[in-house]
Amino acid sequence: MYVDRLTNQVLQGAQISKEEAMLLYTQPLTELCKGADKIRAHFCANHFDICTIINAKSGRCSENCRFCAQSVHNHTGAVEYPLLSAKEIIAQAKINAAQGILRYSLVTSGKCLSDLEIDQMCEVISQIREEVGISVCVSFGLLNKQQFQKLKQAGATRVHNNLETSEKNFPNICSTHTFSEKVAAIRAAQAAGLSVCSGGIMGLGETVEDRIDMALSLRALGIKSVPINMLNPIDGTPFAQNPVLTIEDMCRIVAVYRFLLPDASIRLAGGRGLLLDQGKGCFLSGANAAISGDMLTTTGISVKRDMELLQELGYETKLCNI
Repeated sequence: MYVDRLTNQVLQGAQISKEEAMLLYTQPLTELCKGADKIRAHFCANHFDICTIINAKSGRCSENCRFCAQSVHNHTGAVEYPLLSAKEIIAQAKINAAQGILRYSLVTSGKCLSDLEIDQMCEVISQIREEVGISVCVSFGLLNKQQFQKLKQAGATRVHNNLETSEKNFPNICSTHTFSEKVAAIRAAQAAGLSVCSGGIMGLGETVEDRIDMALSLRALGIKSVPINMLNPIDGTPFAQNPVLTIEDMCRIVAVYRFLLPDASIRLAGGRGLLLDQGKGCFLSGANAAISGDMLTTTGISVKRDMELLQELGYETKLCNI
């Protein structure tokens, strides 16, 4: 059987090609998910990397990403505010750490933070590391190597920067910055000694080939933490009428990504709350990480509920791919 052959190929350390992945995508879902879960267990054991995020600066983003509630080009009524205070950010870090969260990400709107804002965030990161001890990730936009070095010195361990979609499809999603700029920022973060979390959004109108091409780009970049978001169509954005993906859609995507990125933390992210099973099917189909709690502008799934689900599935929370 085709799925079994590719499963064994991956378990033996071989990479599958784009052509193999395209055919794999069409295989019976049950067999596909079973193979992906076998690969996940082999490379990642039952370790599960769970994180939370805080919307540390909201709205008024200059970029025109067509899915985003925070873009000034879209009229969604999303809340707007400048950088939160250190007190607010640290207080939320303490709440998350007390619930068993090991990784906490500071996310800001805009193409990139200014040098002054980065200095402010470096102070906050240092305080979190000293007072809370939780691992800190940052999502501050298209920064350069020197800026990333500052953040690393302050105690940040990981940078988040989504590719969003394939290079071919990217101009249909955003025209105010490029796929190449995204890749340059990722490489700058890596050069600064930071690990990188990068993935994309499914349901933007992309093709199956786009989905696989993005995974191949992530593989070429050596990305080991891959958030898979499901579009939550928001009124006021150009994608407001896009159909919502199904559990089966997401399980198939996750499973194929596991074959292509066998040792990565494949992380369910935004839109998971739209799934009736809250992602359980995906966690049996190759996914082994998640963003818990609320997203940037939408409601997520509580940490308490996620911890209960992980216990039910036999997962152990752990910082993975550090």
